[in-house]
Amino acid sequence: MSPTASEYPAAPATGHVTFLGAGPGDPGLLTLRAVEALAIADVLIAEPDVLEVVRTHAREGVAVQGTALPDAAATDAAAAAVAANLVMASARGGKRVVRAVTGDPGLDANAAEEMLACVSAGIPFEVVPGVATAVGVPAYAGVPLRDGSGADVRFVDARTASERCWSEVGASDGTVVVSTTLETVAAAAGELVSAGRKPDTPMTVTVAGTTTRQRTWNATLGSVAQVLKQAKVLPSPEGHQPVIAVVGERSSAARREELSWFESKPLFGWRVLVPRTKEQAASLSDQLVSYGAVPHEVPTIAVEPPRTPQQMERAVKGLVTGRYEWIAFTSVNAVKAVREKFEEYGLDARAFAGIKVAAVGEQTAKALIAFGVKPDLVPSGEQSAAGLLEDWPPYDPVFDPIDRVFLPRADIATETLVAGLIDLGWEVDDVTAYRTVRASPPPADTREAIKGGGFDAVLFTSSSTVRNLVGIAGKPHNVTVIACIGPATAKTAEEHGLRVDVMAPEPSVHKLAEALAEFGASRRAAALEAGDPVTRPSERRPGARRRRVATQ
Repeated sequence: MSPTASEYPAAPATGHVTFLGAGPGDPGLLTLRAVEALAIADVLIAEPDVLEVVRTHAREGVAVQGTALPDAAATDAAAAAVAANLVMASARGGKRVVRAVTGDPGLDANAAEEMLACVSAGIPFEVVPGVATAVGVPAYAGVPLRDGSGADVRFVDARTASERCWSEVGASDGTVVVSTTLETVAAAAGELVSAGRKPDTPMTVTVAGTTTRQRTWNATLGSVAQVLKQAKVLPSPEGHQPVIAVVGERSSAARREELSWFESKPLFGWRVLVPRTKEQAASLSDQLVSYGAVPHEVPTIAVEPPRTPQQMERAVKGLVTGRYEWIAFTSVNAVKAVREKFEEYGLDARAFAGIKVAAVGEQTAKALIAFGVKPDLVPSGEQSAAGLLEDWPPYDPVFDPIDRVFLPRADIATETLVAGLIDLGWEVDDVTAYRTVRASPPPADTREAIKGGGFDAVLFTSSSTVRNLVGIAGKPHNVTVIACIGPATAKTAEEHGLRVDVMAPEPSVHKLAEALAEFGASRRAAALEAGDPVTRPSERRPGARRRRVATQ
């Protein structure tokens, strides 16, 4: 069992530093030990490339400090000096400091210097290893570094490699992993050729490795410059775009297309608009990420209290006095509304004692558990009102002393659950717990991406999300794939001039995401069969190819 913050001893007067490897970019590559260290940190000092990777695991109230300098022309040495000063100042102040670096601290020369500074100052430190970029990126690119013959593997940092280093790796026949940049990768290939490697030696080049912006190209030492030029790969506007290049006959570069498990995910790199809040979209967004997509949540509705709260107040009082046998929650917002009314009256989860609790689905059940209530009924099949009715027991006067159900829900909810419960013999107090109104428009850049084709797909989970999204942000561009949860939602989308490309086989958000993934897989397979490049829908809008950079 992982220790909690309270189980750790207090930080010593001189503080403590954890040098933490954040890996090459994928947040899922953080180690368990790294997450533990972040959870108890007082100060987090992170390189810009990994700041967002680690800060989500830091405790609330942690002081977050980046190491980037405002001057774009500042040197790496200057940034390292700033980071070292921040580390030492915080540690001397008695703070627990986490110093997060890209990849692994053991391969970071600046981290080593900072460790020596800690030794000189008598500040205790520890090292939490991370997945090294030079190892993790080839794995995500589908390029194993060794074959069955156990060939030698050499690692070269082109920024600091000496002439002797190039000569040694050029003379060997092993695999060479070169850490370089998009601007200098062709020069690094030239160094290897000059040192003795044949120009036709296979080579792979990967940018933005382990992230959903990853792209990999097959080339040779002699052709890499031309391959990148033909692919219209443009350097990052900021310059110095990191690249991992793998060179060698035995690196499996020739079979990369077969082994490319990451970039061949069905929705790899797709920007998918999810018209829900982050809280509502949590499991759906996780599912989209598993398909390689980049979900972008945009709420289309806002929640407000009911115009007349008396009905809700009477129902909550009835809940306490034993008026109900069941309470049914059909949304996270319903849980929140009841919880807020409980807090207003000084009640807590104990007020549910003796009352059966139903939740329409997994997210609603999680909200109840967070409230301290374990639901008695969650649909075993479809997570919807219909699915809940499938498992709901009919009223039995012998076993059910009370025949009434409290149903707190939105003002625009359908009558499916009410009618179904009445058919099962139950009396229903159908109470408006909250109102749904159109949300405020999203930021200007999001609106522009919606109308301009910057999103590859949008998931519509109800007719109201169609109407509200179009109302607050405009109509999605015609290159955007439109996916709808069912026929009614699809009809509303078509009424708004949208072409429906994908429809869920059943009314479930997870089936909707699955259907979109199947669409993406079919689209990818068709492109490969035709010998065409695999592109995202947004790359087909006018001007998209001209604007594209290597990290897009």
